[in-house]
Amino acid sequence: MSVRNVRFYTTKGLVPPPIRRGRSGYYTSDHVARLELVRELQGHGFTLAAIEKYLAGIPDDAAPEDIALHRAMLAPWQAEVPEEMSRAGLERRAGRALDEEELATLEALGIVRSPRRGRFEVAVSQLPVGLGLLDLGFPTEAAVAAGQVYAAHGRQIAQELNELFRTMVWPAYKEAGAPPERIQQVVERLKPLSIASLVAAYESAMDEDRRARIAARASRES
Repeated sequence: MSVRNVRFYTTKGLVPPPIRRGRSGYYTSDHVARLELVRELQGHGFTLAAIEKYLAGIPDDAAPEDIALHRAMLAPWQAEVPEEMSRAGLERRAGRALDEEELATLEALGIVRSPRRGRFEVAVSQLPVGLGLLDLGFPTEAAVAAGQVYAAHGRQIAQELNELFRTMVWPAYKEAGAPPERIQQVVERLKPLSIASLVAAYESAMDEDRRARIAARASRES
């Protein structure tokens, strides 16, 4: 990382200013930990404004080990890294032309993002699923509403899981002297189990809701 970048992050308030001794500026392990977190966030596509908001939630006196925990919690829970392509490239990958409404539906489903004009970030593994929904006439309005549901509940789950790790998992490993990398390994192994548990909970809730609706309908008819 260049000196210019370090100074830029400092002026933005993303990293504390160096410790001044005469004309020299000294950086501690705390500075390094925060710089690494900034780079990690940038690698996941966070804007500077989003990084500033994220870092605002980390106490100024957080130890480097605590900051490393934030890094460990980031990567394993991210969805696949999207592939950037032009509209022509997206349509070649889709094997068909896509009109504006279809693009809006794919964007509402979280499969396609358009961060800047003429360029798209595409979750390639999910694209066939989205195209299949388009072929079935899935309405854009429903995709937008579904996306809002996913975002709201996904945010709640993420917050609660992060709090669980912060208050229960990390203290136990920290007391045992385990490095932050051990936490990352735990999270990586927990991810598929968590996804399976969410799917099972969803299916169970859907079954319960279906039974409740049937019972309510039978009660009205009787």
